[in-house]
Amino acid sequence: MVIILKPGKPSYSAPKAFRPIALLNTVGKLIKKMLSNHIQHDMITYNIVDPNQFGGICQRSTKNAGLHLTHLVRTGWARGLKTSVIAFDIAQFFPSINHDALMAILRKQGFPPLVVNFFASYLGRKVHVIHVEHLCV
Repeated sequence: MVIILKPGKPSYSAPKAFRPIALLNTVGKLIKKMLSNHIQHDMITYNIVDPNQFGGICQRSTKNAGLHLTHLVRTGWARGLKTSVIAFDIAQFFPSINHDALMAILRKQGFPPLVVNFFASYLGRKVHVIHVEHLCV
């Protein structure tokens, strides 16, 4: 950014007497955007990216993630399953919650041990080993 004096100002003691000009490398940004779009296209075309990946992919926004989540919940309801969604801001949520209380609530609500152990591991709690055969439905 470069600061340029505005012409004809009686005093240059006020910030309004200056004009900030941003010097952008527009050609470099254009090439970067073109390469990014080409790489994303190839990743989707050749199934390199997981279909459930929403962040950082064109045409896969937060709104698409919400619609996908809604679809999964409604599909569970249609099959007669109990489905739940927990949404929280991870950065602000975990430092302020009682970790033992969270684990107890998850267990009481009937969450699978895999989910409880995931959060316990994230919080630095002792994790119980779960064998794959216990996860099969």
